[in-house]
Amino acid sequence: MKDLFPDSEATFADSIVRLNATNPFTPERIACERDALGDEFDETGSAWNTQPPQKALHFNHRRLTARCGEVIERVRGAWSTKGRVAERDRTRYIEMVGFWLYQSYAVQFDGVIERARQGDRDALRPGFYRKFRAEAEWYFGLPGLGDDHGFDPDHLFACAFQIRRAFHHVFHSLVGGSAPMARLRAAIWQSIFSHDLSRYRRVLFNRMGDFATLITGASGTGKELVARAISFSRYVPYNPRGGGFSESFTEAFYALNLSALSPTLIESELFGHRRGAFTGAVADRAGWMEQCPATGSVFLDEIGDVDASIQVKLLRVLQSRTYQRLGDTDSREFQGKIIAATHQDLVGLMRAGRFREDFYYRLCSDLIHTPTLREQLDDCEADLGIMVAAIASRLVGVAESADFAREAQRWIEQNLGPHYPWAGNFRELEQCMRNLLVRATYRPAEAMGRTDDWLDAVATGGLSAEALLTHYTRRVFALSGTVEEASKRLQLDRRTVRARLPAAPLKRGRR
Repeated sequence: MKDLFPDSEATFADSIVRLNATNPFTPERIACERDALGDEFDETGSAWNTQPPQKALHFNHRRLTARCGEVIERVRGAWSTKGRVAERDRTRYIEMVGFWLYQSYAVQFDGVIERARQGDRDALRPGFYRKFRAEAEWYFGLPGLGDDHGFDPDHLFACAFQIRRAFHHVFHSLVGGSAPMARLRAAIWQSIFSHDLSRYRRVLFNRMGDFATLITGASGTGKELVARAISFSRYVPYNPRGGGFSESFTEAFYALNLSALSPTLIESELFGHRRGAFTGAVADRAGWMEQCPATGSVFLDEIGDVDASIQVKLLRVLQSRTYQRLGDTDSREFQGKIIAATHQDLVGLMRAGRFREDFYYRLCSDLIHTPTLREQLDDCEADLGIMVAAIASRLVGVAESADFAREAQRWIEQNLGPHYPWAGNFRELEQCMRNLLVRATYRPAEAMGRTDDWLDAVATGGLSAEALLTHYTRRVFALSGTVEEASKRLQLDRRTVRARLPAAPLKRGRR
């Protein structure tokens, strides 16, 4: 068997193979693109995986796509009519065709995503499907390739659409270019596709719903946004005879906050009920487990607060994929994916006997942790401006967002300072901007009301003057954000203020 790839093309093809196997939200992805293009690599904006998607492909992607097209066209012409091709050359060709197909239709898939998000169901029958299918059949219809299910054109079309949806929702849901945010994006990608995209395309695409995802992190860090990104990026089959994509990715996400409802209502919402199962159950009702399609997800927020009896029933769903309506004896099958989230320490709850160990280990087959806003800003201060701009766009619209974003960021910098702790995380930043929009000011929650123990001690005369000054200094520092501003407000020397602060704020201030 002769080599189908001369040395220069073999090097390029091997770079594409590595590129396809690399998580696109890691620095290694950009390094693979640099290796593939060599001197033709354009450094301008090359770190595309830290920025929102652009309407047009980056120059590097256009060049990679064009070169892939040239190579696969030549290799196809030299392919053995009997399919006698070295395995490494076969792999190179498969990976290059896959990359070329995806990149060639990426922008058109973006249009489908935008229209579908606006409720246009006709968007789920893309007009460019026929052309995609013809090209897939042309390049994969070679001797020795056609028996692999992963090369079915309809399946490849569905995979390409899923990959583009994942890019779209991970980018748009999660704002910022910090290292913690990059790690979160990479974790979400792996949750959707596993670590091996090739194996996912072959056998895992319709099995990822069998693995529950547990999202942990402080309140306000965007755990539901992560859950939505995962759910909206699930595999949806394409059936040209049945009207295109079988389900709308925007209509198959069912969220339930478990801390807000009684156990009976939680069971009714999740599993449904028979008429007469409880007071007020005047008719049979299908729960979200029943309504959720195979391509959808049920999101269980605050899973740490769920009653032990419901933990048992959810454990059964995770183990056997079956459940029963409240008041019914017939078993039903859950076909979707379970995504759960909590801000609590589930390991600590297990030790305290408040969370079942077997339930925990079923939940954590896939773990994601969301970083705090302070962690993101400590790594990349510029992220504050990016987040402020994104929130401003949602609050006042695109036309007015730039002016309001400048006003809001100026107020935050002048009144809260660069080291404000943002205890409420992204949710607090959003609330701050709502207050600024309505009242041109924001008062942090910790500055409102007498909720601290030390204030209660002041009321009863239980603090020494020294302890009182320490507590008050820390409160003023939290509100002002910097030692310099705190010393001005307190009319104290900066060294005196520093001496009364805990180690963590001092470290942030110095950095």
